[in-house]
Amino acid sequence: MPKGKRKGKSDRKYEGSVQTSDDDSVIDNVSLISGYSDHHSIDDGGEEADETSQQEAFEVKITEAIDGLTQKSSQGRTNCFTAVGKAFISKYHPDFVHDRRLTISDCIERGLRKGRGAEQAAAAQLAPLLCVQLGLREASEEITRNLKPVLSTIANDKTVAAPARSKCCTALGLLTFLSGDDMGDVLQLMQGFQHIFSGSYLKGDGTIPNVTPEVASLHAAALSSWTLLLTLMAACDVYTMIGNTTTFQPSLTQLSDLLLSPHLEVRLTAGEALATVFELGRDCHDDFAEDFVADLVETLRKLATDSHKYRAKKDRKQQRATFRDILHYIENDDISDVQVKFGTEVLVLDTWTRRKQYDALCYVLGPGLNIHLAENELLREIFELGDRIIVGEVPLKKSNKLERHLMNAAAFKARTISRAKNRDKRSDF
Repeated sequence: MPKGKRKGKSDRKYEGSVQTSDDDSVIDNVSLISGYSDHHSIDDGGEEADETSQQEAFEVKITEAIDGLTQKSSQGRTNCFTAVGKAFISKYHPDFVHDRRLTISDCIERGLRKGRGAEQAAAAQLAPLLCVQLGLREASEEITRNLKPVLSTIANDKTVAAPARSKCCTALGLLTFLSGDDMGDVLQLMQGFQHIFSGSYLKGDGTIPNVTPEVASLHAAALSSWTLLLTLMAACDVYTMIGNTTTFQPSLTQLSDLLLSPHLEVRLTAGEALATVFELGRDCHDDFAEDFVADLVETLRKLATDSHKYRAKKDRKQQRATFRDILHYIENDDISDVQVKFGTEVLVLDTWTRRKQYDALCYVLGPGLNIHLAENELLREIFELGDRIIVGEVPLKKSNKLERHLMNAAAFKARTISRAKNRDKRSDF
């Protein structure tokens, strides 16, 4: 496409034939504009034509980024993987992606096999986004079957950079979760994840292993994917698996060992894994792991009240908040509801299982998750949100400033009268 003649710092190019301002410029800008237009009613042909032109511009830019996935420059391909991923996050367009799914899938596989480091990480991160875009279509399962072998190979290859292996673990977990593989394959993959994060278990002499931050992030990613796949299992199967010492899955003792890791990410992920295990185990039998609870509660209480100065203030705050919730659940079998509002709808996260599934999708979709919750049939099915609400079926009326002022004034007057009565010493109450 012909470009204007303005020049400046923002005039950059993908390495190769694809032109854009920077990794996240034009696609982000166009997606923001088209996102805003969705929320306004279209009254005349001019606005409708404008929205159509924005959609066409968006598709042109994403097509250029897809074409750039085959260029010679490694950095250019990495930039294009990132750009396509950001486009998939910002807008849900399954028909457009379905027509190009094989091209994108082949480029992801080539980037994983022949790329190095950052390119492998960017390619792996795009894989689950492709399946999210395809939604409930059978093509999603086809993509998963094609990409799982190479993702699994890289995730277990110790010669590959740890950040790339982390992205592959996350992609593997999400692809399997979204495609709904056979439970035998799920258990085999969980065993592979356990083999990875077992590197953070205590040593035979009870000492904490020396793990670098990058490797710790890899262990946390593997454990997070293991927990995500655990949510696919029936409650009584989890009860039997965790209680059976002959299985290749981690025991409660091994999972609790991870709470002693010097790395915050591993500790938090281990705590969420234990909460999910206990939730599923108790769904089968109320007395699940009663003998283990006392020691676990003691460890959790220390983490929930940790005030060691050698840890960053932000880390201490995050740790205390997370482990207070986990401790409360383990002790009282009670979890506070979290409400996620998007548009006119509300998603209630009232179990650790649902929280884990939401967090996993939030990790890859980021700020675009609300868009997909509203429009993506796959995500709506996962969270049992029902059929998609068509824009226009529910009128979105926003009260004007005067109406809000009058309502607030009336509420204030009623509240003042009520409190005055209760303050009167002559009142019966």
